[in-house]
Amino acid sequence: MFVEQPLAAAGLEAELALPPGAARHVQVLRLQPGDEVTLFDGSGDEWTAAVTAMGRSEVRVALKARQPVDRELRRAVTLAVVMPANDRMDGIVEKACELGAAGIQPLMSERSVLRLTGDRAEKKRAHWQGVAIAAAEQCGRSKPLQVAAVKTLAQWLAELPADADEQRWLLSPVAAQPLPALTSLANDAGRVVVLSGPEGGLSEAEEQSARSRGFSAAKLGPRILRADTAPLAVLGWLALSEA
Repeated sequence: MFVEQPLAAAGLEAELALPPGAARHVQVLRLQPGDEVTLFDGSGDEWTAAVTAMGRSEVRVALKARQPVDRELRRAVTLAVVMPANDRMDGIVEKACELGAAGIQPLMSERSVLRLTGDRAEKKRAHWQGVAIAAAEQCGRSKPLQVAAVKTLAQWLAELPADADEQRWLLSPVAAQPLPALTSLANDAGRVVVLSGPEGGLSEAEEQSARSRGFSAAKLGPRILRADTAPLAVLGWLALSEA
């Protein structure tokens, strides 16, 4: 179960109150004082804790042991995704966390249907971060993927450092180069940024702008994949290459 409190700072034998979501989970499982739970705070370690008190609205635990774990991909993969409409972004975040993505950058482009700004954008980002945390709890990751603030594609490209040590891939149905040609160039311990457009793809001007920022275009085969399928297909390819 995920807790936002840095557990290393609390130390062994420290007693703490679980956040509401984790406390509710313990209550639903009908755990009792003395039962053990596994906690993580996003640092990469897991902590064994024992339930010390069960209340109507509060559950308290004591930290017992710390276990370093590593279930991350060797390559830190960020999916830069032009947000699809409806609730399909929830599915992208959930499956990307399960497959090992380090982060997701939600974007808006010329052909975007979903457009978010201000408080609405931040509320959506916080919701997606919650989806990522729930996915991490389910799949056993101790580092939930991080969901960045919503940006326009133009803004995000302009802010990318020119000299970053990372592979940058642009998914394009009109590209001549197939994905395997790019994945063979990725260092096992390197960073990869995958840019995926909306339904209908990025505009020609947007693709040219991405190329000018160091993105190499690749296609995923003879079929046109949906906006919520294409980035996950790439991530699955990378994850299986490390299996």
